[in-house]
Amino acid sequence: MATPFAYPFLGENTCKYRDELIATAQQICAAGKGILAADESTGTIGARFKAINVENNHENRMEYRKLLFTSPGLEQSISGCILFEETLFDKDAETGEALIKPLQDKGIVIGIKVDKGTKNIPFTDNETYTQGLTDLDVRCKQYYEAGARFAKWRAVIRISRGTPSDAAVKENAETLAKYAAICQMNGLVPIVEPEILMDGDHSLEIGQYWTTKVIAECYYQLCKYHVILEGTLLKPNMVAPGQDCADRPTPEQVAKATLTALSRAVPPAMPGVVFLSGGQSEEEATVHLNAINQLKTKAQPWSLTFSYGRALQKTCLDVWQGKKENFAAAQKALIIRANANGAAQKGEYKGEAASKEATESLYVSNYKY
Repeated sequence: MATPFAYPFLGENTCKYRDELIATAQQICAAGKGILAADESTGTIGARFKAINVENNHENRMEYRKLLFTSPGLEQSISGCILFEETLFDKDAETGEALIKPLQDKGIVIGIKVDKGTKNIPFTDNETYTQGLTDLDVRCKQYYEAGARFAKWRAVIRISRGTPSDAAVKENAETLAKYAAICQMNGLVPIVEPEILMDGDHSLEIGQYWTTKVIAECYYQLCKYHVILEGTLLKPNMVAPGQDCADRPTPEQVAKATLTALSRAVPPAMPGVVFLSGGQSEEEATVHLNAINQLKTKAQPWSLTFSYGRALQKTCLDVWQGKKENFAAAQKALIIRANANGAAQKGEYKGEAASKEATESLYVSNYKY
């Protein structure tokens, strides 16, 4: 009679990139560093340009991203940069070189947004799934050849009366697992991003409950699909109450709730948590990250760092205003925020980057990239 393990198990042994994936994930998780998320879609960056009266055209998008990528000293606090597909293949109009070359020259790992946005799940209360799996293997090969070494896929979960449903939690977790497996087979470290939106009036305790449940389901599915956990990163929300909840927690309460949820759901094999900012102000995202790292214990073995878009770029954009003469000042604003979060990753932030602009809320209801 055959034993249950009579046949050879393949799993990660079929992935030729295994060692490279693990090394890349560890490089991104370097102490005092995190990820610059510059992967805004054409529509999203258009909304940000509109706020500063800059036309959303290819030339301006390239100019702004060149500003980000050539910022002096960026590599001191940034280990990885997530791009939109357009940016990965862009060429600098002045030099003819790839727009990403300054990042590569600084030793910053190139990442790429690979999902194709969300659609509503039929017969649910405005819950969504994320599309983009059909040709993902083909695109991942192209992205790897172009220099990308990690990827991002965003799933969206909403808390309200009756949601999230079991169907939405399972659908998004399983899709994230399929995406992760496809990425790894093509050389890209997958960032698993199950974002619970800030929308609603739920309490901190409810946020902690659902963050735990959603992340736990993700790791169940990742294991089911034989994903190499050591070659992945997790990009969750920090645990917080809904935007409309009157009871606002302290940074220490956010940190405790976040670490409790992670401790209950994230395996120690996973190397790093790269938090999204989720609509927090620039300063709030830094302060909360700092509190989390100050509270972290040896029982929580992962690197706890950042993968911020708006929370790194808001002041930078406001300073730039689309003007060449503001380049250096805008780059300085970016570096101030990057260094503040680098310090927060080590639990050493003292509030030196606080400013009126940095404390302005970045919350957008039902936020889409």
